[in-house]
Amino acid sequence: MPSVPAVIGEFSVLPISVPPLPSFPRHVIHYLYVRRNTPKIPTATDARSLFLTNVPVDSTEAHLRALFASLVGAGRFESATFEDERKDAHSQSQSQSPIDVAQPAHVARLLQAHSSKKRKREGDDEAERAREEEAAARLPSTWTRPLRRSGSTAVVLLADEKSVEQVLRAIAKTHKTNKYPAWGGSDHLPEGRVPPLGSLWLRAHNRLSYPDREALQATVDAFSALFARREQEAAEVAKRLRNEPDEDGFVTVTRGGRAAPASRTEAEEAKRKMLDRNEKKKEELTNFYRFQLRERKKAEQAELLKRFEDDRRKLEALRVKRGKFVPDA
Repeated sequence: MPSVPAVIGEFSVLPISVPPLPSFPRHVIHYLYVRRNTPKIPTATDARSLFLTNVPVDSTEAHLRALFASLVGAGRFESATFEDERKDAHSQSQSQSPIDVAQPAHVARLLQAHSSKKRKREGDDEAERAREEEAAARLPSTWTRPLRRSGSTAVVLLADEKSVEQVLRAIAKTHKTNKYPAWGGSDHLPEGRVPPLGSLWLRAHNRLSYPDREALQATVDAFSALFARREQEAAEVAKRLRNEPDEDGFVTVTRGGRAAPASRTEAEEAKRKMLDRNEKKKEELTNFYRFQLRERKKAEQAELLKRFEDDRRKLEALRVKRGKFVPDA
C-alpha cells in the first residue's frame, strides 16, 4: 500500500479500515480528513469540535462514536452533525414544511402571508397540536438511516478542548503504527453494537417499502383532513381580503372575485399614508452622503450672498432716488 502523508494542508489524514463484506469481499482503506472546526460564523463550541470531510456514505452518529472511542476511548464523543442535516435545518427554518408544499399555490400564498399574525395568536398547545397533525400526515420512512452524499462533511462535538488534542495526536500515531481503526466496529462501545453495514440495512429498506395497509390508510386520512382544513382556512382569509384595501389603497384580487368595492374613505386614507411614507423616504435619503452636505451648505451660502447683494443694490437705489427728491414749496 502506498504511503499516505499524515497531514495535507490543515487537515490530518485518518485512515480507517473497512472490513470485507459478503457483497464486497475485499479489505479497503478509507481516508477521513480532520481539522479543528473554524466556521465562518464562530460559535461557543468551536474550540471542542472537529470538522470532518470525506465521511463514508453509510455514516451515522453511532459509527463516528465508535470510531472516536477506538482512538481516545469512550466518553469523549458527544454528538455529530452531518452536512445534509445542517442544510435541512437551515432550509426548514426559511421555508414551508413538507406538508405546505402539497397545497395549491393560492392556498400557500395566502396562508404564508398571514402566518405571522396567526402564530402570534396561537399558544404553545395550538402549535404542538399543529406539529402532531403534520407528523401524522407524513408517510412512514422507508430507510432506517440516510445515505450520505459521497465526500460529504460532518462536525463532531467532543467533551472538551483536551479531547480535540488527544484525537489529533491519536490520528498522527496511526501513521506510525499502521494500526488503523476499523469502520463499523463496536468493541469500544459498552452500550451495544452500531448499525450494521452492507446489505442488511438495504434489506430493511426493502421491507419498509411495503408498510402496513392500516398504517398507510391512517396517514392518507390524516393528510386529507389537514389538506381540507388548510384549504378552508385559505378560503376564509380570501373572503376577508375581498373588502379590505391594502396600505396602497388597492383591494387584493383573490380567487373567486370580489363581493363588493372597497370603501372610498379607506382607499383615500391608505393613499394618504402611502404619500406620507414616500415623502418620509425622500427626506431620509436627502443629504445622505457627506459631500451632499457640503454642497448644500455652499449653495445656502451662495444664496445668502446673492440676497445680500440684491438688498444692497435696492438700498443704494433708494438713497439715490431720495437725494434727487425736491419737496414742493
